[in-house]
Amino acid sequence: MINKALILLGFGALIVVPAASAHVTVNPNEVAADSFSRFAIRVPNERPNADTTKITIELPESLAFIGFQPKPGWKRSVTVVKLDKPITNDEGETVTERIATVTWEGGKIGPGEFDEFGLSAKVPAKGPLRFPANQTYSNGEVVHWIGAPDSDTPAPRVLLTAKVEEAATPTAAETTAAQETEDDDSDGLALAFGIAGLVAGLAALGLTLFRKPKRS
Repeated sequence: MINKALILLGFGALIVVPAASAHVTVNPNEVAADSFSRFAIRVPNERPNADTTKITIELPESLAFIGFQPKPGWKRSVTVVKLDKPITNDEGETVTERIATVTWEGGKIGPGEFDEFGLSAKVPAKGPLRFPANQTYSNGEVVHWIGAPDSDTPAPRVLLTAKVEEAATPTAAETTAAQETEDDDSDGLALAFGIAGLVAGLAALGLTLFRKPKRS
């Protein structure tokens, strides 16, 4: 007879595993290097008797030009630190600070629910990117998602894939040469049709001249 304790242990494992797999994540988990990308920070509630009321995300130092999607019902705050080396954006503005952390609080994510918090940023040329997170519950519990990928509380990570190369814009000279080639092709085709028409006309005329007249 199967031991009842083993059966209970098996059911317990079935209950615990799905909850343990519901981690805080950043989606997508892969983006092209050196690109502007949008991220969704997905926060699930793993507790049956408490709401998630606060989430703090530590942003990678190499992210630049960060923007946040509005989140009704939640208050957003950030901490800012000085950059070791200023950077210049596409508008020629020099940036001397970066956003180190972002916190959303004041809303709630109920048991069995999840929510997403959006942001966009310029991704660096090298990765991976880590987004350590602290998740606070209404009962005062704080879960620190800061561990290694194979830990019980892994930090959200984003891998970088090969940079997407932009298609080269043709120069004015290349555009002009292509147009001239197209025009030449069109002129040649028109000439060929004209010659073919002339030959057909002459052939028809020859048949008419050499056709024997009918006897009355």
